[in-house]
Amino acid sequence: MKVYQSRSFEKRVKRFSEIEKGVLDQELEKIMQNPSVGEEKKGDLRGVYVHKFKIKTIQYLLSYRMVGNDLELIMIGPHENYYRELKSYLRRR
Repeated sequence: MKVYQSRSFEKRVKRFSEIEKGVLDQELEKIMQNPSVGEEKKGDLRGVYVHKFKIKTIQYLLSYRMVGNDLELIMIGPHENYYRELKSYLRRR
C-alpha cells in the first residue's frame, strides 16, 4: 500500500512539533492497518473517510480516501470550519 499526501496535508504537517508528528504517525498506522477505522461521509463527501483523534487537548480530523490499493491523505486540521475547507478543497481539484 502506497500513501500519498495532498499539498494541503503536507503543509499542515510541516508545522507540527515532533510530539504531534509522533501521535500522527501512530494514527496513520491505525488507518493503514484498517482503512475503515474512520467514518465514511455522505453527500458531497462520498468516498471520503474522516478519522478523529486528539493531540494534547485539541481534537484533529484527518480525511483520507482509498484510491485502488493506495491511501490518499487529503487534509488534517482542528474541527473548526474543517468540513467547509474540505469541500472547497475537493471542488478545486
